[in-house]
Amino acid sequence: MGYELINEIGAKSALLDKAIGQLGARGKAYAQAERDYRVALRKAVLEARAEGTPVTIISDICRGDAEIARLRLERDIAQTVYESAREAIQGYKLQIRILDAQLEREWGRASRD
Repeated sequence: MGYELINEIGAKSALLDKAIGQLGARGKAYAQAERDYRVALRKAVLEARAEGTPVTIISDICRGDAEIARLRLERDIAQTVYESAREAIQGYKLQIRILDAQLEREWGRASRD
């Protein structure tokens, strides 16, 4: 059973390495989506102000624009994907710790026998 645990720890470690690699790409995609959304929103706000739209409603009007809403959706999706990658990393770490503790118990028991 101990060797199976070692193999399982190795497999989980490989998944962890892959998830860490993906986290960087997902973080970059999230940052890019955030940037695109903020730049488009700023442009829309400035255009609305130039047109004389009352300042009190500019934010609502701009966020209701189809393109701004699409960019915000893309940003929110990218954020969710990024956060799910972070959670996957935490899950793999926990699984590895559990397997490691189980391996130590088994090897400790084997050395006492």
